[in-house]
Amino acid sequence: MVMMKAAVFVEPGRIVLDDKPIPDVGPLDALIRITTTTICGTDIHILKGEYPVNRGLTIGHEPVGIIEKLGSAVTGYREGQRVIAGAITPSGHSNACLCGCHSQDGAGTRHGWKPLGGWRFGNSIDGSQAEYLLVPDAMTNLAPVPDGLTDEEVLMCPDIMSTGFAGAERGNIRIGDTVAVFAQGPIGLCATAGAKLKGATTIIGVDTVPARLEMARRMGADHVVDFRSVDPVEEIMRLTDGRGVDVAIEALGTQATFEAALRVLRPGGTLSSLGVYSGDLRLPLGPFAAGLGDHTIVTSLCPGGKERMRRLMGVVASGRVDLKPLVTHRFTLDRIEEAYELFGHQRDGVLKVAITPN
Repeated sequence: MVMMKAAVFVEPGRIVLDDKPIPDVGPLDALIRITTTTICGTDIHILKGEYPVNRGLTIGHEPVGIIEKLGSAVTGYREGQRVIAGAITPSGHSNACLCGCHSQDGAGTRHGWKPLGGWRFGNSIDGSQAEYLLVPDAMTNLAPVPDGLTDEEVLMCPDIMSTGFAGAERGNIRIGDTVAVFAQGPIGLCATAGAKLKGATTIIGVDTVPARLEMARRMGADHVVDFRSVDPVEEIMRLTDGRGVDVAIEALGTQATFEAALRVLRPGGTLSSLGVYSGDLRLPLGPFAAGLGDHTIVTSLCPGGKERMRRLMGVVASGRVDLKPLVTHRFTLDRIEEAYELFGHQRDGVLKVAITPN
């Protein structure tokens, strides 16, 4: 049995590097050799026991790699080809997928829908923080990396770029809109960049870390608000002359940020929620206008599949957005436990870490 190194969930508080067998390749699968991956905030929720996964699961859902072996039924690809796969790996044939809801893919269920069903890597099957990754439904999910793009240039495409942009897309931002983005972590920064691409002309980034506020300006924020210095709701209402914003994007997953996003919405505005919440949410009666304010509240799990990845890499290749600065730290796979400690405690100005084999 040929073995590989992988970051394995042991129990809440413990993800360790261990040996696991290299996966066998089924007819519709592809085995890719990981060249770069990263750690996501969702992985920290798993580490803390806030999101349950099976013990022994390989964690991670943001792969960049090279095709090592193709399943017997896979066509249109070649071994040795550089590819990425999205954090969401839909089957492509379930009722949910055929309705365009790839993230809620229910392949194998009676009705074809399953909450979060498209998120398989590091959730229901082994993920990308390893030397090798088995990609299911390869022809639906593998996206060739264009020549000239580096691993780090496309590393954000599988998840945080797709998720952050989805926050702007689901918010239905229109040209000339005013948008507030609460939290400028990696996903919030991508939401800020997405808001600019969608045509927002006033973008307000909210955070407390000076480096993140400065990065928010680089990603397209016209104003930044340090919520430790001022009340963010009061400041946003001041910046909008009391009108409020057309779209508020919540990118952290806390009651405080969700409620603040609702409080700054104009009547008829849209709250686009990207956060992963660890408890029940409460709707404050006043900002909710007793349910009569014509607000729209939408949620998103990042879109996946090869066409989504192709489009995102096209944005990168065009130069319309540069997410390389989000990679602030680099580790080899044998130091991934150290990387988790740094990322989990948000030390040393970390935004994203790049994990490479050696």
